[in-house]
Amino acid sequence: MEITDFKMDYFSLKGKNAIVTGGNTGLGQAFSLALAKAGANIFMPSIMPDDAQFNKLIENEGGKAVYMSADITKDGIPKKIVEECVSTLGSVDILVNCAGICLIADVLNFTRKEWDPMVSINLTAAFEMSAEVTKFFIPQKSGKIINICSLFSFLGGQWSPAYAATKHGLAGLTKAYCDELAQYNVQVNGIAPGYFKTKVAQASIDNPERNKWIVDHTPEGRWGDVADLMGTTVFLASQASHFVNGHILAVDGGFLTR
Repeated sequence: MEITDFKMDYFSLKGKNAIVTGGNTGLGQAFSLALAKAGANIFMPSIMPDDAQFNKLIENEGGKAVYMSADITKDGIPKKIVEECVSTLGSVDILVNCAGICLIADVLNFTRKEWDPMVSINLTAAFEMSAEVTKFFIPQKSGKIINICSLFSFLGGQWSPAYAATKHGLAGLTKAYCDELAQYNVQVNGIAPGYFKTKVAQASIDNPERNKWIVDHTPEGRWGDVADLMGTTVFLASQASHFVNGHILAVDGGFLTR
């Protein structure tokens, strides 16, 4: 491609179909709506209840919003999700592995009770979803996988060794899948969000000492707004990022540099 061939249309996702696990709640809503605003139809498997109001936001962008009640940690469910997406929307072009949990306990009290479900949803389910979409991506010679990693894909992690371990593992899975799938024109990347204003983070936001530490450690001097993740999502899902592969893109206001 010559430089004169580049078009802003390369950021468009018109006609594309995206699976966003947990896409109807939390950060997943930002990823789903961002892709919808760029033109994609959104398929949302989730254990959380269907949200007609959020579905309407997606449909207002001109695309389809399809909800599927599904526990992606159960045997055979990732396969059913991908097949249902293809059956309902006609294809699968994008996968965002967003669903995840973070259970907290100090090191002496962090047991398999906390470890096992986090490994199951944060890492194993993401692997199985990726494996299932790959069955479609390889023959069509195109596809995008975006894994929602974390700053703890790079750092340690007090109070949740399983969170750090699974997010490190997800970064490794991103690179391994890139290494195998790039030859088929499939791009596999990760997004590592920093500290964002979410319900999950509310306790830290409300804690003056913790809040000050996070803001002081972030060069931009603020918490991230969820909307700050949306442009990155569209970029990694679009033709504009076709030569970006195996990369973990931190969206953290510079946190990792300080």
